[in-house]
Amino acid sequence: MSNAAVEVAGLWAGYNRHTALRDVSFTIEPGCLAGLVGPNGSGKSTLMKVMLGLHQSWRGAVRIFDKDGKEYKGRIGYTPQFELIDWAFPVTAYDVVLMGRYGKLGLVRRPTKRDHEIAMQALERVGMADRRQRGIGELSGGEQRRVLVARALAQESDLLLFDEPLAGVDATAQHDLLRLLEELRVDGQTLFVATHDLSCVAANFDHVVLLNRSVVAFGRAEEVFTEELLSKTFQRHLLVLPGEDRTFVGP
Repeated sequence: MSNAAVEVAGLWAGYNRHTALRDVSFTIEPGCLAGLVGPNGSGKSTLMKVMLGLHQSWRGAVRIFDKDGKEYKGRIGYTPQFELIDWAFPVTAYDVVLMGRYGKLGLVRRPTKRDHEIAMQALERVGMADRRQRGIGELSGGEQRRVLVARALAQESDLLLFDEPLAGVDATAQHDLLRLLEELRVDGQTLFVATHDLSCVAANFDHVVLLNRSVVAFGRAEEVFTEELLSKTFQRHLLVLPGEDRTFVGP
């Protein structure tokens, strides 16, 4: 029996004959805020889709809280990349969060009083209850991301996967989101966050997976954010600024 929240072992996946993931293995402990870092095309989104059961792996295994990933996918919350969402769709913030309950309703059931209560609790948790009737297109970028987090929370998830939640927001919104992720971690949630922001990961995350189709390194940021490992991960896409305290700037 494993105590890991996430255990990925020997995972291979791709599209047609194109290999997106090559022999990927790592573990994430329960209650951990873990980062997934790599350049565009490194397989980050594919990895999350395999963990969610949305993409079939070629071989290897994913176990979530010591259960097969397929058995556990109803307990995984997910927020996709921001640009993949149609923010002009005519729904309110509350509607979006309530959609997080639909996977538990089946094809014919309507949301119950309890489902509505859970949706409201999720909005309150992310500080968006007072904006619940606003159209999603009327919200700021930071508010939209908070709504997506609330939607994932409404799924009553044990594991939360976030695909680039920090991209394209200003410093204030980024700070607020990071504080929210930290609060969720303190509450016992396990979070796995794909991001290009190396400085945020170094300052706030427990562990990080460096990925470029295969795992380059896994461990604490101070252990794996070295010039050698980051250069191997990002190759020509990494700018290294040397100084007394070396600073690494991602793409």
